[in-house]
Amino acid sequence: MSPRLEAPQTPRATRVPVPDALDGLPEIPPFDEVGAAHARALSKTLFARLEFLEEGTHDHSYVRNTLVELNLALVKFAASRFRSRSEPMEDIVQVGTIGLIKAIDRFELSRGVEFPTFAMPTIVGEIKRFFRDTSWSVHVPRRLQELRLDLARAGDELAQRLDRAPTVAELADRLGLTKDEIVEGMTASNAYTAGSLDAQPEDNDSEGALADRIGYEDHGIEGIEYVESLKPMIAELPPRDRQILSLRFVANLTQSEIGEELGISQMHVSRLLSRTLRHLRKGLLAEN
Repeated sequence: MSPRLEAPQTPRATRVPVPDALDGLPEIPPFDEVGAAHARALSKTLFARLEFLEEGTHDHSYVRNTLVELNLALVKFAASRFRSRSEPMEDIVQVGTIGLIKAIDRFELSRGVEFPTFAMPTIVGEIKRFFRDTSWSVHVPRRLQELRLDLARAGDELAQRLDRAPTVAELADRLGLTKDEIVEGMTASNAYTAGSLDAQPEDNDSEGALADRIGYEDHGIEGIEYVESLKPMIAELPPRDRQILSLRFVANLTQSEIGEELGISQMHVSRLLSRTLRHLRKGLLAEN
């Protein structure tokens, strides 16, 4: 969210006093009582005076802040175009006010253009930039954000002309890009929105929420730590003990089958296996 702007501290119920150093300026009525035509006329007078004031001085700040207050209606009008967005209107107005301030700093009365005409593109552009930079579920480079918009426009145009969805090659030819760049832009577009794992399915969908349909509880994960701890201990065992463990727990042979494989009795296998397991268990308990 953009930082909040410090609005000029001006009483609303009374007329705004003009500093003595700015004699000759018209008296400013309460800002909420100034109509659009009156605001334009006052703004012209203030812009004419602003050109001769040194930036950073109290008089310059007074005139600049007064211009901001007089033209806040432009910001509110521009912000109203985005009221359907999820961002709070207060935040949109704050961002638009930044655009208004930029327009005031760049405006030149000598151009002969009305200030609202000059300022509105800057205000709207600042708001759109805010949404472009903050509305993505995953942050992607500005280049890919802009490529997504180009792909959307080109895709709509080609779909209408071809009566089908365009291919990657057709999009690349339309935008003068490589196929790899088109694929990269399509991949980045997936980061624009994100679905909730708790979102409920459509009425005609018999499945549960997405979280219920993906993944499962892997109880084997609990044993990974033990397996990793056992590896060095098993590596230190005598070769025959390691072989017995492998035949029993990897090859799943019975003790009798292991005895036949090694040429020893089933009872001997049982004793060796029990001794080895006690040794490994003791090693695990010692680590914990």
